[in-house]
Amino acid sequence: MSIYKWQGAAGVCLNDNGEVLMVLQAAPGEDKKWTVPSGGVEGNETFEECCRREFFEETGYEVKVIRELYTKSNELKELGIEIDVHYFHVEIIGGEQVNADPDNLIYEIAWKKGEELSSLSMAYSDDVPLLQEFIRALK
Repeated sequence: MSIYKWQGAAGVCLNDNGEVLMVLQAAPGEDKKWTVPSGGVEGNETFEECCRREFFEETGYEVKVIRELYTKSNELKELGIEIDVHYFHVEIIGGEQVNADPDNLIYEIAWKKGEELSSLSMAYSDDVPLLQEFIRALK
């Protein structure tokens, strides 16, 4: 079986209160879950370009990439998929909070405290300790 490689990027943005910007998302028929703005690379985009585009589509904010935080890799052998998601620390440089998601998968945009994350219904529960550590490091 051939392996399909899915690549994407995610933006981690903190406000002055140490809260992270999250989106509540779901595909039709799925339970709504929280995640940082993220999505798949399109065409010849770099990971940084993908991060900026996805962040804008899902939140309405224009961001600049500060630095790469980490890459999360996963292999779903039963589905024949390899996943690589590059997480970036981003800073808002323009725009306003508005849901402009062309896929209509975003239901809410909100700032969340680090200690709240473990009680939220998260799309990727393994993001919680990584996000909490990032928040602690920047405080």
